[in-house]
Amino acid sequence: MKILVSDPLSEEGLAILRDSGIPVDVKPGLSEDELCAIIGDYDGLVIRSGTKVTKKVIEASNHLRVIGRAGVGVDNVDIPAATEKGVLVMNTPSANILSAAEHTCAMILAAARNIPQAHESMHKGEWKRSKFSGIELNGKTLGIIGVGRVGGEVARRLKHFNMSLVGYDPFLPPEVAADIGVRLTTLEEVIQVADIMTIHTPLLPETRNMISMPQFKMMKPSAILVNVARGGIVNEDDLYTALKEKVIAGAAFDVWCEEPLCENEKKLLELENLVTTPHLGASTAEAQERVAVEIAESVIKYLRDNEIVNAINAPRGKLDPITAQYLPLAERLGMAAAQLNGQRPIDNLEVSFNGELADKNTRMLNLSILIGIMKSMVGQGNANIVNVEALAKSKGIVVKESKNSNAVVYDSTIGVRIETKGDVFDLVGTIVAHEPRLVGINGFRFEIPMAGGMLLARYRDTPGIIGKVGKVLGDNGVNIAMMSVGRDAPMGTAVMALSVDNPISADVLKLVDEASGFEDSKYIYIE
Repeated sequence: MKILVSDPLSEEGLAILRDSGIPVDVKPGLSEDELCAIIGDYDGLVIRSGTKVTKKVIEASNHLRVIGRAGVGVDNVDIPAATEKGVLVMNTPSANILSAAEHTCAMILAAARNIPQAHESMHKGEWKRSKFSGIELNGKTLGIIGVGRVGGEVARRLKHFNMSLVGYDPFLPPEVAADIGVRLTTLEEVIQVADIMTIHTPLLPETRNMISMPQFKMMKPSAILVNVARGGIVNEDDLYTALKEKVIAGAAFDVWCEEPLCENEKKLLELENLVTTPHLGASTAEAQERVAVEIAESVIKYLRDNEIVNAINAPRGKLDPITAQYLPLAERLGMAAAQLNGQRPIDNLEVSFNGELADKNTRMLNLSILIGIMKSMVGQGNANIVNVEALAKSKGIVVKESKNSNAVVYDSTIGVRIETKGDVFDLVGTIVAHEPRLVGINGFRFEIPMAGGMLLARYRDTPGIIGKVGKVLGDNGVNIAMMSVGRDAPMGTAVMALSVDNPISADVLKLVDEASGFEDSKYIYIE
């Protein structure tokens, strides 16, 4: 048994690996081909952000059992390829929280008081006090987009500067935010009232370019924007224009769409009202030690004791064969339910197990459902079997479980019911020929694979609807892979479920609705 460390790791972490008795090789800076050439000799791989663990690398491994990412983001690991190969992927989801929160506070203060600019001026031998006059935080409004773990820690610190705290977080119950002193409101109000606005959301399709020119024009001309979350949430071209034309007063950024900066991004460095750092949110001695120690301990526990900690991809190891095959279905049901619900708090979550599953230990299935739900809230890689219950609880989500050993049609089914603001999404799924299938929604029965793009729609059952839908999709380059329909009565209310090979844009979905008269429709994507 051997472990490869392919990125720089703190000595504390290396010591834990070496003290385990398992041979450890430290070889940072390997290219993909160099890594492929040697990975076959190793059972464990410990990385940071530098190593790209591609499908090619994973396929070249013969004995690899675990990939340990010392940090939160796992976008440098091909997780589907690792899962298919049976390789466990771990990360350290909470070790960087305090460092990221403190760096955010530092960036806010630096931008408010022009500290980097004044520092540079002083080192040129200048003394320009009036040029670098700043603003106080006292009495100002701090707007927080994403009042989660990092955003919450920022709020706890800056409320002691006597700032008013407002936040936008569609998944956080108002009472949870109120406990840390944040008044939840709409995104628009946060943008409009904030003197300083700080971003703490994951990068998701819904959050990409969340802050663009329309939002900059809504902000106060005196406002400062801070991003220590993820590049891509703010449109960088619009940021350049907003700062250069003084649409807003300033900004402080630690994260970028491309890292290191590409040539197009480097124009941002010309701006005097932009404070910049090279993704230093987690770059503290304490955080680096924590991530190294945590990942080293996690990898050793798994390799030596088969104990799983901070797993990104759901483990199959000690589950009985019947339960294990339902794990992908459980996670996909959670993903589907969350996407149907949209960016709204979940008031009630009920999970039901019917048939053979009712007599099994279903804890891992519950966790997989929560992971699927939380992916749309906290992003890929930030929710795993260890932390998902705590993450869900922080959003006010608790699983209510029921079991029934009777099964009507299938050997076993899993039901996921989400209630929010008067809406109900009640999904039922099962396994058919080892494939996760969606077999019902809100009482309508049908059967369709749960993978890739799916269109779900409710409508009045009348002749010609299916043809109209197919024509609009076909005219817009969307291929239908499979269709299934459920209805309550002939010519009554029906639900159509489509599997599609191509994404359905909002514009195309609108055309489908207009042509078919759908009462309600939603395009979702199941990874």
